Amino acid sequence: MLSAAASTPASVSTSASAPVPAAASRLANVGSSPVREILALTARPEVISFAGGLPAPELFDVAGMRDAYDRVFAENARHALQYSTTEGDPELRTAVAERLTTRGLPTDADDLLVTTGSQQALTLLTTALVEPGAVVLVENPCYLAALQTFGFAGARVVPVPTDDQGILPAALEEIAVREKPTLLYVIPTFQNPTGRTLPAERRTAVAEAAARHGFWIVEDDPYSELRYDGERVPWIASAPAAADRTVLLGSFSKVMAPGLRLGYLRAPAGLRRSCVIAKQAADLHTSTIDQAAAARYLRDRDLDAHVAVIRAAYQERRDAMLEGLPAALPEGSRWNRPEGGMFVWASLPEGHDATALLKTAVGHEVAYVPGAPFFCGEADPGAMRLSFTTHSPDEIREGLRRLAKSFA
Repeated sequence: MLSAAASTPASVSTSASAPVPAAASRLANVGSSPVREILALTARPEVISFAGGLPAPELFDVAGMRDAYDRVFAENARHALQYSTTEGDPELRTAVAERLTTRGLPTDADDLLVTTGSQQALTLLTTALVEPGAVVLVENPCYLAALQTFGFAGARVVPVPTDDQGILPAALEEIAVREKPTLLYVIPTFQNPTGRTLPAERRTAVAEAAARHGFWIVEDDPYSELRYDGERVPWIASAPAAADRTVLLGSFSKVMAPGLRLGYLRAPAGLRRSCVIAKQAADLHTSTIDQAAAARYLRDRDLDAHVAVIRAAYQERRDAMLEGLPAALPEGSRWNRPEGGMFVWASLPEGHDATALLKTAVGHEVAYVPGAPFFCGEADPGAMRLSFTTHSPDEIREGLRRLAKSFA
C-alpha cells in the first residue's frame, strides 16, 4: 500500500496556492456611484432624503400592474414564462412606437429594441460604438451612470461647457473640430442632475454639428413626460439633420415602475442590429413576463391618465421645495426652477463645500447629493442636487428646515 507522500503526483505542489488573477484593469479608474453610497448611508427611515432620483412609490399603479400580470398568466402563461426574442415583445414595441409617433416622432416597432432599463441601452450602445481611447462628449455636469459606462469602455470623456439652458453650441462646435468624437451623450429635457432643458434652437444646432462632424448623438429621455410648466420641445431625433445619427433612449421607470427594469432604444437599422448582437451576449433578452405585463398594461389602461396624476403630485412637491429653499440655504445661494423632471440644481455661495457639509446634514437627518461627482473635470464644490419626487410637500418642508440647521 502506497504512503500518502508516495501517492502525491510529482507535478502537484503541496505549497500554498497561487494568487487568483486580479480584476480587469478597466475597473481601475471607475468608482462606485456616490448616489448609491449616499442612499445606503441614509436608509434610516427617519432621514428625509433628497438624494435619490426615486419615483414616489405611493403613486405606482399597483392594482393596474397586478391586473396586467394576472391577465398575462391567465391568457398565455407558458409563453410568458418562456425564452423570448432579443429584439423584444412585438406587442410592447408596437405600443411604444405608437406612443412615440403620437408625440411627434414617427416610429415603427422594428425601429426599437427593448432593453433591461435604459441604462442597459446605454451600455449596449457603448459596446457597439466606443473603442478604447475613443472620445465621448458629455454635458458638464453629466449623469453619473453614463460616466461609469464610458469609463468601463475605456473612452476618453471630454466635457462640453453648459449654462443654465444646457450645452453651449459654440463650445460643442469647437470641441468637435478639435477632438473628433465618436458620440455625444445628452439628456436634453429635465437633465439629470441639473433639471435643465435644452431649447429648440440649441437642439437644432446640436443636430447640425453632428451632421457636419460625423458623430453620433445619444439622446437620453427618461423625464420628458414629467412636464409641469411650459411647452414640449421636440426631440433631437426628430431633426432632419440628425435622423441618421441619433439614438433615442426611453424608459418606463419614471412613468410606470422602476422595478420593471424596462427601457428601449430607437436607432437606425445598422446600429440597432449591432446592439441586438451586444444584447445577445449580455442577457439574451429582457424578461418575457415583465414585457408581456407592460404590453398588457398599455393595452388595458390609460398610461397618459396615470402620468397626469404623477405630474400633478410632483408639481406640488417641486413647488414646495422651491418655496422653502430661500429659508433653507445660506444667503448668496442660487438654484434653478425646472419646468419638469425630478431635480432642483442648487449652488452654495463661495466658501461652502457641499460634499463636506453632507455629514453635518445627515446628522440633522436630511440628505442631498453633492454636485461635485457629476462634473467631468473641475467641479463646482458648492453644487448640490435636490430630488423632490419621493416625499410629500410637508416632508419636503420639514426636510428643508433640517437642512437649514446645517448652515447655522
